Amino acid sequence: MWKVKRMNRARIVVLTIALGAGGVAAYLASGPDSAPPPPTAPVAQVQTVDVLVAKSDIGLGQTITPNDLVWQAWPTAIASNSFIRRSERPEATNEITGSIVRSPFVAGEPIREPKLIKGNGSGFMAAILPQGMRAISTEISPETGAGGFILPNDRVDVVLTRREKNPDPKATGDIVISEVKLSNIRVLAIDQAPKEKDGQNSVIGKTVTLELKPEQVPVLAAARQAGTLSLSLRSIADANQVEVVVDDRTRQVGHINVVRYGVNNPAAIQK
Repeated sequence: MWKVKRMNRARIVVLTIALGAGGVAAYLASGPDSAPPPPTAPVAQVQTVDVLVAKSDIGLGQTITPNDLVWQAWPTAIASNSFIRRSERPEATNEITGSIVRSPFVAGEPIREPKLIKGNGSGFMAAILPQGMRAISTEISPETGAGGFILPNDRVDVVLTRREKNPDPKATGDIVISEVKLSNIRVLAIDQAPKEKDGQNSVIGKTVTLELKPEQVPVLAAARQAGTLSLSLRSIADANQVEVVVDDRTRQVGHINVVRYGVNNPAAIQK
């Protein structure tokens, strides 16, 4: 009997130790490291405003239509005051329609009215002409206009070619002189009409309008009366190069000044 009681006490002790160990394990398992994470703070909603933007690229001189415009949500914090907002001008699409673009827009760019001119206001040419500049037109041909590859906003050199009587009595034939009169001139517009050639239509310009400084206007006008004008198309990489004007007083008889990369190089005239 005594042995039975002793065995029962031993079992009770073992059971008590097991229960204690289980409790400690449960406490450790529910400690601070395994506590459920705190609730995530709600993300603040970014305030937006509907801004009128270009639906696709809009080129220089293009007349805006409703299909060129679309409302787009922009963060209020970065929406400039110059942007057109739907909350302030809900009818802006109709108001802008018919305006002429004086500076191009890219797709997604906000519409800004300083880059537009009303169609019923000043003429298109006056709208795109920078302050202090002048526009003057002159006739060209495929032979004198780079074969029809010159387009608005291209940069060209204006070359004058004229004939003069040879001062040498023993020489035969006139002297042909070519010189650059104006350099790095922007083309504002070009009059183009389709011309059929070899069964295909090609675009040929007949009149070109150039952007000149006031002092360059008489130079071109005089050159137009003195001989034949040709346009030499420049690389787009030369757009920031300073223009060069060749002065007739620096030219000696029998030689001309050829301007290459901004450097004058004497060359013999053609006979």
